[in-house]
Amino acid sequence: MKIETFEMERMQCLYENEVEYNLSESGVLPMRLEELLDSQEDVKGFLASELWYAESDGSAKLREHISLFYPDCTPANVTVTNGGSEANYITLWTLLEPDKRLACMLPNYMQAWGLGRAYGEAVDVFHLRLRQENGRRRWALDLDELKRAVTKKTNVILVTNPNNPTGAVLSEAEMEAVVSEASNVDAWLVVDEIYRGAETDGEISPTFWGKYDKVIITSGLSKAFALPGLRIGWVVAPPKLIEKLWIRHDYLTLTPSLLSDRLATIAMEPVRREAILTRSRNIIHKHLPLLEKWIYTHGDTLSYARPQAGAIAYLEYQLPIESTALIDRLRLEQSVLLVPADQFGLQKGLRLGYGYDIEKTLRGLARVDKILNQFIS
Repeated sequence: MKIETFEMERMQCLYENEVEYNLSESGVLPMRLEELLDSQEDVKGFLASELWYAESDGSAKLREHISLFYPDCTPANVTVTNGGSEANYITLWTLLEPDKRLACMLPNYMQAWGLGRAYGEAVDVFHLRLRQENGRRRWALDLDELKRAVTKKTNVILVTNPNNPTGAVLSEAEMEAVVSEASNVDAWLVVDEIYRGAETDGEISPTFWGKYDKVIITSGLSKAFALPGLRIGWVVAPPKLIEKLWIRHDYLTLTPSLLSDRLATIAMEPVRREAILTRSRNIIHKHLPLLEKWIYTHGDTLSYARPQAGAIAYLEYQLPIESTALIDRLRLEQSVLLVPADQFGLQKGLRLGYGYDIEKTLRGLARVDKILNQFIS
């Protein structure tokens, strides 16, 4: 089995702490412990924790709280992992087979694409395409390509919704189309929903959970919940599959951190959960118009569709330079880190995060101006 280098993760690991302006992050400003432990009872309970092994599938209370985030879900449908990445890994490791194929949405966080090439026969892709719909630009599902990508050899379909890097959310009709294709070939439908809850406008985006008996949801606290340092993720799936995932988990990290489990249990209590998501949405609502003001100063160079969720924006450009080369110039000449399009399965474009210190973000974008202006002056 050959595992390819995960280019995006390697780039961020190498450079995110070396640059002055790291605009490659895709979450919102992380919460502080004092925000999460905002009562004496919380503090007392946390400090009284014995530093023993945590339950390997997550504590009963944490699994109960996670289950309440999904309709008609029980703790038996939940297993806890070390971050969303481990949730994706053990799920795809369990499901993929050497003579079966993965159908994978692009653009995307390319973990699933790499694992599909390692554990499955091959990966067939279907895309979101930038289109004009009802007077606005939107990343829409290419239904014809979806139908071509899903064949009798497909046993897993992978969707990220809300999407990374575009922030797009599938419509109800698009969700139904994906479910229909999975059902037609009896494939598992794995949906990474880690940005759900960080919407730019309106209500929380709908979950795929409950739309099909072979749906699996992966998620975690790193993005919408602004708690990346806890490294808590989860899988929501039918109980029989949860048992199979647990077998793989026993060969990996065994258990989540006990302290992270305790803090996650507090975060996922329904009232606290909604307060945390409100905090994230408030940050996004405040920052996005400031980012858009900068984007629109480059209207002849940058092409943009407003994200529907996540503190991320994907920008296409029309410049005579490939995306990795452009990002390398920004890093080396201006000490700014962004993520190139080719690390999402696209070409001329870049992803930037706007969920952290917005004033610092704008100062970093002023340095981006210096490189962009070299191509149009």
